[in-house]
Amino acid sequence: MSGALTCSAADLSALLGPNATAAADYICGQLGTVNNKFTDAAYAIDNTYLLFSAYLVFAMQLGFAMLCAGSVRAKNTMNIMLTNVLDAAAGGLFYYLFGYAFAFGESSDGFIGRHNFGLKDFPTLTSDYSFFLYQWAFAIAAAGITSGSIAERTKFVAYLIYSSFLTGFVYPVVSHWFWSPDGWASPFRSADRLFGTGAIDFAGSGVVHMVGGIAGLWGALIEGPRIGRFPDGGHAIALRGHSASLVVLGTFLLWFGWYGFNPGSFTKILIPYHSGSNYGQWSGIGRTAVTTTLSGCTAALTTLFGKRLISGHWNVTDVCNGLLGGFAAITAGCSVVDPWAAIVCGFVASLVLIGCNKLAELLKFDDPLEAAQLHGGCGAWGLIFVGLFAREKYVNEVYGANQGRHYGLFMGGGGKLLAAQLVQIIVIVGWVSATMGTLFFILKKLDLLRISETDEMQGMDIARHGGFAYIYHDNDDDSIQLPRVPGSPAV
Repeated sequence: MSGALTCSAADLSALLGPNATAAADYICGQLGTVNNKFTDAAYAIDNTYLLFSAYLVFAMQLGFAMLCAGSVRAKNTMNIMLTNVLDAAAGGLFYYLFGYAFAFGESSDGFIGRHNFGLKDFPTLTSDYSFFLYQWAFAIAAAGITSGSIAERTKFVAYLIYSSFLTGFVYPVVSHWFWSPDGWASPFRSADRLFGTGAIDFAGSGVVHMVGGIAGLWGALIEGPRIGRFPDGGHAIALRGHSASLVVLGTFLLWFGWYGFNPGSFTKILIPYHSGSNYGQWSGIGRTAVTTTLSGCTAALTTLFGKRLISGHWNVTDVCNGLLGGFAAITAGCSVVDPWAAIVCGFVASLVLIGCNKLAELLKFDDPLEAAQLHGGCGAWGLIFVGLFAREKYVNEVYGANQGRHYGLFMGGGGKLLAAQLVQIIVIVGWVSATMGTLFFILKKLDLLRISETDEMQGMDIARHGGFAYIYHDNDDDSIQLPRVPGSPAV
């Protein structure tokens, strides 16, 4: 704890007269006790803050589940809900056994961690159980992103395999590179930082969103589009989700959880920037919540009017995706930019999402939740945004002053930070493509990836999970015959 109380019996004894040594020892002992209490309180406050943030990020899984359920057709609701549950469950075990060690264990080469498998020798001087829980919540968020891209046509065993591999190996390696003090591109390195600065990805536009988005991109590409999405290779047909209500509910839950995702990434709250003042890390946390909010709101409104001009409709699903795209973009720089810059971030993020969706349609790429475009495209823009708009004062507060930190190009900081951000984009695309692309290709060759045409037309709920989530009939699909109750009229 900074600013700890100190006491020297030798200094005090000269001021206390007779029995000075005993009195000085007593006073110093009492001050030491008080100082320990303050230190204990600081640790408790910081750990409570981090645990609360972890709970918020974990609550985002409920948001993902609702968003995914509303975005697919009713006949696949149980399937997509189950995959969201298993992302958390399988991810918990594999991140405990391997992922955390790969991500935050010590390394000599900056590539991958090698200690604390199964949380052996834990907690440490720098990490407690609250930190593990927080990082696990991030890992399963990445897996949840990917599940949306390959929804409605993927075998259940493929979900188990890819989710375990992503949370246990692929994602942890990337987080080690950019978040561990040992990572080769981490801004937390004490020396030999990439371009003298390291890549700034505060809460994971690249580490979480691009990893999940690029993994989903390869999964959807290798599987191919859903039946009926591009009939006979022609014009795209919208296979709309069955519940806009669930989409909106999921969006608001994700919005709520993002206040743990971004502000929570400080991991500590009780750090003064200037001792004795009202300005400290708590101020940075508040500013981060504001920048997060402004980016999402701007992206939502830009998408609303942009899609209105393109399609002629006020589409709530598009607005929800635009909002989430703004959040995904600001996640990298939320702590190091001014609120006005967050508005720029959200505006451009909306345009990026609209452009990526148009490109996906032209290329006949089918992603039911637009997850690859949203998280991959907007996440990449978020990394570039940091290299342009990061402010020197905030960079020094968050990552440490007196370290020769570089900051945004448009803020007068030169181009080295932007170069580091571009390197991050390139290596994430390369790493995730090499690992997850290969995995999905192998699953396809082993016939473990895509369900049969019959099962896909019938719906995965009835074909693979024993029934429907609820009695519902998709208007665009006449292949499903709902079970009749004896004595009821024919449908």
